[in-house]
Amino acid sequence: MTGRLREGYDGTGPGAITPDGCAVELYERLPVGEEPDIIERAVPARASILELGSGAGRVTHPLLRRGFTVTAVDESREMLARVAGARTVCSPIETLELDECFDVVMLGSFLIHAGSPGVRQGLLRTCRRYVAADGCVLIQREGEGWHENLPRERKVAGGLARVVSSDPVRPGLRSVQVDYVFPDAQWTQTFLCCPLTAEAFELALAQAGLAVDAYLTRDRTWVRALPAGASGRPVAPAGA
Repeated sequence: MTGRLREGYDGTGPGAITPDGCAVELYERLPVGEEPDIIERAVPARASILELGSGAGRVTHPLLRRGFTVTAVDESREMLARVAGARTVCSPIETLELDECFDVVMLGSFLIHAGSPGVRQGLLRTCRRYVAADGCVLIQREGEGWHENLPRERKVAGGLARVVSSDPVRPGLRSVQVDYVFPDAQWTQTFLCCPLTAEAFELALAQAGLAVDAYLTRDRTWVRALPAGASGRPVAPAGA
């Protein structure tokens, strides 16, 4: 365990568990998906990127190989110890203190769906604070129907990732359990999640001084936002 678990969060399995229930050894072995391709299409070449919630560097490392300069932020020192080649900053996202701005601020891993509206606004305020005036914010959000038709599983890194349940806690808040099963190890993670309609998502952005510039994927899970009042830049067609 790397710290006291937050209320409503839990994690089991080998190795260190972060306060939000993430297993460090699990996240070190999970492969990257299409995220680097989506990011590369959406931002200038060799941009400086502030990656909020980097974890063990699953996305960090491919971005570095593509020529981006990455500052990786995570509250877990154990996660950051797995990151190689990037500047690392150990801090909660909401209280991050830096003296610079970045071409790109990235909030991946569905962190926008934080169970607490106050935490979500804190995350977005950090995004707004550290994005350059002519920069952009990239946000990963849940796809439509993510909490339906469960259990649901997919193959991952020689094992299975299974979304077991998504149970209502109170209106607008759900408790989600995900199991990861591999031949040599098993992990579980339980976390709180606030599903957001497109309207609620865009309102949260507006309250933080951001506005949607483009939905970058056909399923609208990756979004590019700009500081309010900034003009956009061309983007490749979703899924190109």
